Order: sequence, then C-alpha cells, then structure tokens
Amino acid sequence: MFTDEYYMKIALQQAKEAYEKDEVPVGAVIVANNKILAKTHNLSEILTDVTAHAEMQAITSASNYLGAKYLHGCTLYVTLEPCVMCAGALYWSQISRVVTGASDKKRGFISQGIQLHPKTEYVFGILEDECSQLLQDFFRSKRM
Repeated sequence: MFTDEYYMKIALQQAKEAYEKDEVPVGAVIVANNKILAKTHNLSEILTDVTAHAEMQAITSASNYLGAKYLHGCTLYVTLEPCVMCAGALYWSQISRVVTGASDKKRGFISQGIQLHPKTEYVFGILEDECSQLLQDFFRSKRM
C-alpha cells in the first residue's frame, strides 16, 4: 500500500491545491517510516517569495517536525524535478531519497549539471504523465 505511487498521489493532490490557488502546480511530500512529516505545495505567489517552492516548504516543515536539520531516512516525493535552488537545499538536508514525477528539461537540476548529496538515491518518473499534464494544463491556461 505505501508505495512510491501512493505518496506521489498525495504530492499530486498538493499540486492540484496549488493550481486552484493560481500557483505553479508543484506538490511535495516528505515521508519517513511510512509517516508523512510534511505535505505542501508552491506558495511563491501567496507569500510573494520566490523561494517558497514546494520542496523548500516541505524541507522546512519536516525539519521543524523532526527538530533536526538533516533529513536522514526521509524521502521527498515531488511532482516536478527540483530546480537548482531546491537541489541545493536537498543536498544540505542530506535527504535519503528524492522521487520525482515530471522532469524539467529547462530548469531542473539535472539539466544544469547539479548533483544531490552522494548518499541521496534518486528515482525518476513516478506518475510522470499525470504530473506533466497538470503542469501543461496550468501553463496552457496562462497563455489563453
């Protein structure tokens, strides 16, 4: 029951909440030992803060919950490949796993040649079609 797909569906639900708030629809969930420590979405528009990406919000929330700056034993599920800023924060958090939905060929950390912490496992493409479609729908609506 507690598979990567299960938690990515929760992250996707967060992304849909962002969409409804006219935020770029990216959702994130941080899990440890099958317990959700944080679930959030982009808040850059609402908070007027360019750093308020879903991943940043989730890292802060999970760290506060744990009372620790390192996220050893935790997995981040995020609907879009993290940007360079978020990858840097993930590196410093020493998170154990990052699982993404859609890739970001233009702004994602991989296309920029950035690496996560050497001990961080990375999994690509979980519910990729659903995650990509939500982003495409959002940006299509902006161009109308």
